Amino acid sequence: GVLLEESGGGSVNSGGSLRLSCAAEPYTHTRYCMGWFHKDSDKEPVWLATMENHGEVIIADSVKGRFTVSRDNAKNTDLQMNSLKPEDTAMYYCAAGSSIYCDSNFKNFRNWGQGTQVIVSS
Repeated sequence: GVLLEESGGGSVNSGGSLRLSCAAEPYTHTRYCMGWFHKDSDKEPVWLATMENHGEVIIADSVKGRFTVSRDNAKNTDLQMNSLKPEDTAMYYCAAGSSIYCDSNFKNFRNWGQGTQVIVSS
C-alpha cells in the first residue's frame, strides 16, 4: 500500500487559514490520484478536492474559491484552506487511489492517512 501522513491541522478562528500537508513516498502523486476529504464521526467521507497524477486539480463546488490543492515538492500534496468557517470543523484526510478512477468517489481511494483535526471557532 501507499503510506500517507497528514499534518498541519489545528484550531483557528472563523475567517482564518490553514495549510494541510500530505506526505508520501517521493513521486507518489505522479502515479496515483490524490484526494482530500473531510469526515465527521459516523459519516461517510466528504470529497473536497483531487489532484490527478498529471497535475490537474478539481475542487468541490462546496469549497471552490476557498480551498486549493498544490504539490509542495516531490513528496507533499497540500490543501490550502482560506476563509475557514465553523462548519469546516472535521477530521481531514488525504487519500491515494487509481489514476484511472480519479474522481470524487471515496470508494475509489484505497490508501488513506490517519487524518488531522481541524477546528474552526466562531
